[in-house]
Amino acid sequence: MTSVRPIYKGRIVDLQLEEITLPNQLTVMLEIIHHPGAAAVVAVDHAGAVTLIRQFRHAAGGFIWEIPAGTLHPGETPDVCAARELREEAGLIAGALVRLGSIWTTPGFCDERIHLFLARDLTPTAQQLDHDEVLSVHSVSLTRALEMVRGGEIEDAKSIAGLYQAAEFMKSEA
Repeated sequence: MTSVRPIYKGRIVDLQLEEITLPNQLTVMLEIIHHPGAAAVVAVDHAGAVTLIRQFRHAAGGFIWEIPAGTLHPGETPDVCAARELREEAGLIAGALVRLGSIWTTPGFCDERIHLFLARDLTPTAQQLDHDEVLSVHSVSLTRALEMVRGGEIEDAKSIAGLYQAAEFMKSEA
Protein backbone atom coordinates (compact mmCIF):
# COMPACT_ATOMS: atom_id res chain seq x y z
CA MET A 1 0.00 0.00 0.00
CA THR A 2 1.43 3.34 -1.05
CA SER A 3 -0.98 5.69 0.67
CA VAL A 4 -4.17 5.71 2.72
CA ARG A 5 -6.59 8.60 2.99
CA PRO A 6 -9.32 8.28 5.63
CA ILE A 7 -12.76 9.27 4.31
CA TYR A 8 -15.15 8.28 7.10
CA LYS A 9 -14.93 6.32 10.36
CA GLY A 10 -18.22 5.26 11.89
CA ARG A 11 -19.50 2.90 14.54
CA ILE A 12 -19.26 -0.14 12.24
CA VAL A 13 -17.36 0.82 9.08
CA ASP A 14 -14.15 2.64 8.22
CA LEU A 15 -14.00 3.98 4.63
CA GLN A 16 -10.59 4.76 3.19
CA LEU A 17 -9.15 5.69 -0.18
CA GLU A 18 -6.13 3.41 -0.63
CA GLU A 19 -3.46 3.64 -3.31
CA ILE A 20 -2.11 0.16 -4.00
CA THR A 21 0.01 -1.61 -6.57
CA LEU A 22 -1.76 -4.60 -8.12
CA PRO A 23 0.05 -7.89 -8.88
CA ASN A 24 0.36 -6.70 -12.52
CA GLN A 25 2.32 -3.64 -11.23
CA LEU A 26 -0.48 -1.17 -12.07
CA THR A 27 -1.03 1.41 -9.31
CA VAL A 28 -4.68 2.24 -8.60
CA MET A 29 -6.82 4.09 -6.06
CA LEU A 30 -9.44 1.92 -4.35
CA GLU A 31 -12.29 2.82 -2.01
CA ILE A 32 -12.10 0.21 0.73
CA ILE A 33 -14.49 -0.33 3.63
CA HIS A 34 -12.88 -1.94 6.67
CA HIS A 35 -15.24 -3.90 8.93
CA PRO A 36 -14.49 -5.77 12.18
CA GLY A 37 -16.13 -8.97 10.92
CA ALA A 38 -19.21 -10.81 12.09
CA ALA A 39 -20.64 -14.19 13.03
CA ALA A 40 -23.89 -15.82 11.92
CA VAL A 41 -25.66 -18.86 13.36
CA VAL A 42 -27.87 -21.58 11.93
CA ALA A 43 -29.69 -22.75 15.07
CA VAL A 44 -31.26 -26.20 14.70
CA ASP A 45 -33.43 -27.63 17.48
CA HIS A 46 -33.92 -31.28 18.48
CA ALA A 47 -36.79 -31.63 15.95
CA GLY A 48 -34.70 -30.26 13.08
CA ALA A 49 -36.34 -26.83 12.98
CA VAL A 50 -34.21 -23.79 12.11
CA THR A 51 -34.53 -20.42 13.82
CA LEU A 52 -34.99 -17.57 11.34
CA ILE A 53 -35.48 -13.93 12.12
CA ARG A 54 -37.48 -11.43 10.11
CA GLN A 55 -35.51 -8.23 10.64
CA PHE A 56 -36.04 -4.65 9.48
CA ARG A 57 -33.12 -3.56 7.31
CA HIS A 58 -33.37 0.02 6.09
CA ALA A 59 -30.66 -0.52 3.43
CA ALA A 60 -32.65 -3.46 2.01
CA GLY A 61 -35.90 -1.49 1.96
CA GLY A 62 -37.79 -3.26 4.74
CA PHE A 63 -38.02 -6.61 6.48
CA ILE A 64 -35.90 -9.55 5.29
CA TRP A 65 -35.39 -13.14 6.42
CA GLU A 66 -32.05 -13.88 8.10
CA ILE A 67 -30.28 -16.21 10.46
CA PRO A 68 -29.17 -14.61 13.75
CA ALA A 69 -25.95 -12.64 13.23
CA GLY A 70 -23.96 -9.68 14.39
CA THR A 71 -20.71 -7.75 14.38
CA LEU A 72 -17.68 -8.86 16.36
CA HIS A 73 -16.90 -6.70 19.38
CA PRO A 74 -13.24 -5.63 19.83
CA GLY A 75 -11.22 -8.65 20.97
CA GLU A 76 -14.19 -11.01 20.65
CA THR A 77 -13.72 -14.38 18.95
CA PRO A 78 -16.20 -15.47 16.27
CA ASP A 79 -17.65 -18.32 18.38
CA VAL A 80 -18.26 -16.00 21.34
CA CYS A 81 -19.92 -13.49 19.00
CA ALA A 82 -22.11 -16.25 17.50
CA ALA A 83 -23.27 -17.39 20.95
CA ARG A 84 -23.93 -13.79 22.03
CA GLU A 85 -25.93 -12.92 18.92
CA LEU A 86 -27.98 -16.12 19.18
CA ARG A 87 -28.85 -15.24 22.77
CA GLU A 88 -29.55 -11.55 22.09
CA GLU A 89 -31.55 -11.88 18.86
CA ALA A 90 -33.24 -15.27 19.09
CA GLY A 91 -33.35 -15.80 22.85
CA LEU A 92 -31.46 -19.09 22.60
CA ILE A 93 -28.40 -20.57 24.28
CA ALA A 94 -26.46 -23.19 22.31
CA GLY A 95 -25.11 -26.24 24.10
CA ALA A 96 -22.89 -26.90 21.06
CA LEU A 97 -21.46 -24.67 18.31
CA VAL A 98 -19.88 -26.13 15.17
CA ARG A 99 -17.83 -23.92 12.86
CA LEU A 100 -19.11 -24.21 9.27
CA GLY A 101 -16.64 -21.85 7.57
CA SER A 102 -16.68 -18.20 6.60
CA ILE A 103 -17.60 -15.93 3.70
CA TRP A 104 -16.38 -12.61 2.32
CA THR A 105 -19.50 -10.45 1.94
CA THR A 106 -18.38 -7.99 -0.74
CA PRO A 107 -14.66 -8.51 -1.46
CA GLY A 108 -14.59 -5.97 -4.28
CA PHE A 109 -14.63 -3.09 -1.79
CA CYS A 110 -15.01 -4.43 1.75
CA ASP A 111 -12.94 -6.70 4.03
CA GLU A 112 -15.93 -7.97 6.05
CA ARG A 113 -15.72 -11.70 6.77
CA ILE A 114 -18.68 -13.48 8.34
CA HIS A 115 -17.97 -16.65 10.31
CA LEU A 116 -20.74 -19.25 10.02
CA PHE A 117 -21.78 -21.62 12.80
CA LEU A 118 -24.27 -24.41 13.44
CA ALA A 119 -25.86 -24.24 16.91
CA ARG A 120 -27.44 -27.26 18.61
CA ASP A 121 -28.72 -28.33 22.03
CA LEU A 122 -30.73 -25.14 22.27
CA THR A 123 -32.17 -23.73 25.48
CA PRO A 124 -34.58 -20.77 25.51
CA THR A 125 -33.59 -17.60 27.36
CA ALA A 126 -34.62 -13.96 27.35
CA GLN A 127 -33.96 -11.94 24.19
CA GLN A 128 -31.70 -8.89 24.61
CA LEU A 129 -32.26 -6.82 21.47
CA ASP A 130 -30.15 -3.75 20.76
CA HIS A 131 -32.04 -0.45 20.64
CA ASP A 132 -31.92 -0.40 16.81
CA GLU A 133 -33.05 -4.01 16.23
CA VAL A 134 -36.60 -4.61 15.06
CA LEU A 135 -37.21 -8.30 14.43
CA SER A 136 -39.41 -11.31 15.04
CA VAL A 137 -38.25 -14.89 15.62
CA HIS A 138 -39.62 -17.81 13.61
CA SER A 139 -39.05 -21.56 13.52
CA VAL A 140 -39.25 -23.50 10.24
CA SER A 141 -37.96 -26.87 9.09
CA LEU A 142 -34.58 -26.85 7.39
CA THR A 143 -36.31 -28.17 4.27
CA ARG A 144 -38.69 -25.19 4.34
CA ALA A 145 -35.81 -22.74 4.90
CA LEU A 146 -34.01 -24.12 1.84
CA GLU A 147 -37.26 -23.84 -0.16
CA MET A 148 -37.43 -20.19 0.95
CA VAL A 149 -33.92 -19.71 -0.46
CA ARG A 150 -34.78 -21.35 -3.78
CA GLY A 151 -38.05 -19.42 -3.98
CA GLY A 152 -36.37 -16.05 -3.41
CA GLU A 153 -37.91 -15.40 0.02
CA ILE A 154 -34.49 -15.55 1.69
CA GLU A 155 -32.10 -13.28 -0.23
CA ASP A 156 -29.55 -12.53 2.50
CA ALA A 157 -26.17 -13.96 1.45
CA LYS A 158 -24.93 -15.00 4.90
CA SER A 159 -28.20 -16.79 5.57
CA ILE A 160 -28.15 -18.61 2.23
CA ALA A 161 -24.54 -19.71 2.75
CA GLY A 162 -25.13 -20.70 6.36
CA LEU A 163 -28.27 -22.71 5.61
CA TYR A 164 -26.63 -24.64 2.77
CA GLN A 165 -23.46 -25.23 4.81
CA ALA A 166 -25.52 -26.50 7.76
CA ALA A 167 -27.58 -28.78 5.50
CA GLU A 168 -24.40 -30.28 4.01
CA PHE A 169 -22.82 -30.72 7.43
CA MET A 170 -25.91 -32.42 8.84
CA LYS A 171 -26.19 -34.66 5.76
CA SER A 172 -22.58 -35.78 6.26
CA GLU A 173 -23.40 -36.77 9.85
CA ALA A 174 -26.27 -39.04 8.82
